[in-house]
Amino acid sequence: MIILGLNAYHGDASAAIIKDGELICATEEERIRRIKHWAGMPSEAIKFCLAECGITIADVDYIAISRDPSANFFKKALYSLTHNFSISKIIDRLTNAKKVGGSLKGEIAMALGVDEAVIRAEFVNVEHHKAHMASAFFASPFEESAILSIDGFGDFASTMIGVGKDNAIETLDVVNYPHSLGVFYTTFTQWLGFMNYGDEYKVMGLAPYGKPQYTEKVFKTLRLKDNGLFELEEKYFRHPKEGVAMSWDGGEPKIGVLYSDELIAEFGAPRAKDEPLTDFHKDMAASVQRVCEEVIFHILRALHARTGQKNICIAGGVAQNSVANGKILANTPFEALYIPPAGHDAGTSIGAALWVLNVILKGPRIEPMMHGYLGACFSDEQIEAYLSAQNLSYEKLSQDALLDKVTDCLIGGGVVGWFQGRAEFGPRALGHRSIIADPRREDAKDILNLKIKRRESFRPFAPSILKERVAEYFEQDDNVPFMEKVFVIREQKRTQIPAVTHVDGTGRLQSVDANVEPLYHALISRFCDKTGVPILLNTSFNENEPIVNDPAHALDCFLRTKMDMLVLGNFVVRR
Repeated sequence: MIILGLNAYHGDASAAIIKDGELICATEEERIRRIKHWAGMPSEAIKFCLAECGITIADVDYIAISRDPSANFFKKALYSLTHNFSISKIIDRLTNAKKVGGSLKGEIAMALGVDEAVIRAEFVNVEHHKAHMASAFFASPFEESAILSIDGFGDFASTMIGVGKDNAIETLDVVNYPHSLGVFYTTFTQWLGFMNYGDEYKVMGLAPYGKPQYTEKVFKTLRLKDNGLFELEEKYFRHPKEGVAMSWDGGEPKIGVLYSDELIAEFGAPRAKDEPLTDFHKDMAASVQRVCEEVIFHILRALHARTGQKNICIAGGVAQNSVANGKILANTPFEALYIPPAGHDAGTSIGAALWVLNVILKGPRIEPMMHGYLGACFSDEQIEAYLSAQNLSYEKLSQDALLDKVTDCLIGGGVVGWFQGRAEFGPRALGHRSIIADPRREDAKDILNLKIKRRESFRPFAPSILKERVAEYFEQDDNVPFMEKVFVIREQKRTQIPAVTHVDGTGRLQSVDANVEPLYHALISRFCDKTGVPILLNTSFNENEPIVNDPAHALDCFLRTKMDMLVLGNFVVRR
């Protein structure tokens, strides 16, 4: 039984395949097309997944799409008619819905160069938030759990709560358009001058530099409801009256301005893109982050009271707010939390496939997803052939010699591009497509930001830490395999690892398990043997682009930046 899952005609387009009850592969279209958050039909991701499984589209039994144009159809129509949406916007939405619901088979056939008749798979539309919920619960280690899906919008909803047990999910409640915590956060992200699709993480990174002294004022823009949900104060947002203007010309998703004149009157003029960040902007970022956290806690406390569950699974774009995630267990009655490696929309390709496997086919659950290594992989033979063709000087080392050479480079102040095994699925580099450095260096942040990443100076870098040493360095001890939580670093340890300690004394950690990722664990262990510190600075292997996917991407990034060493498998390239 082969199930192809797709996130199509949406930002972070992706594909995944489950074969005979096992998740075989998953990748995001952006990794191949090299356009961040690529939107549209994920044709290249489909090709990759089919090739990875050694099959053709004719072998696929089900194609699951994480959109359902029929979901909430009458609510959509009524809202459009009663809120004076323009005819052109309604036509645009119907055209997109037709693509998702009707012509996908033809587009897949065209992309693969086959006749439509070859595609015998049954197409299944899975409502957006149900796909999110499935991506979290069915991949979790829990037999039963409460579930929260929360993001911008998908199929006219922004939030869905439910409960999962074995291979079933029950929906308990929904927050529909125009109310959305994701839109709330994006609106203030834009107001703070970060206009690109997916820039919300910049506000999260800026927030620790400020004080949340405007929390009460920011809370004017939404309302907490007695039923544990929330609503927006619509006057502060443009989308309730005008809709959300979205486009993806050339695959690059863009979203129109969301803040209204009333929001400007309340909070002041929006920051221009190149305007300096003032203390006011930093305090506003801190206040927006705090309000976002409080809304999440409000939802989860009510969800716990309603379900009595001790476990919670969370997915959706807001689930990428690692600062909030790190506070959930301390601020709600839940005892255990699972967030998948791709909590954002890319993860719905896996979720849609899991929905078919577990809900429709009543199949058994897959093994709990404790890693995100589901993407492209290259053998030593492929890597060496590529390097040879580039006329580069390189050396091939044994694993032991490789670990020594890399750690010596790091200790000497070097920055290393580390390319190993299968690419990570999701927005975080987890030691397979990473840039690594010595976390003890005071100047590491500046070196990385100025010479390699070329990004805002306030954005933090993450610590990859041996799983068995987490409690020694962090005030909370938990398994954090996907860099999905921010924890407080113990005060006495902060001066030891300044490069990965954020301004507020926290770190977005990745706990590295020797049983899951033995090579990366061995590298950190070798560094620890030499320095006494069981941590490496880890940031994504890219420079204002999608994370590198293949050796050519890695070499190109290495050559145009000032990295000191490139490691591709067992091969080393030096400056």
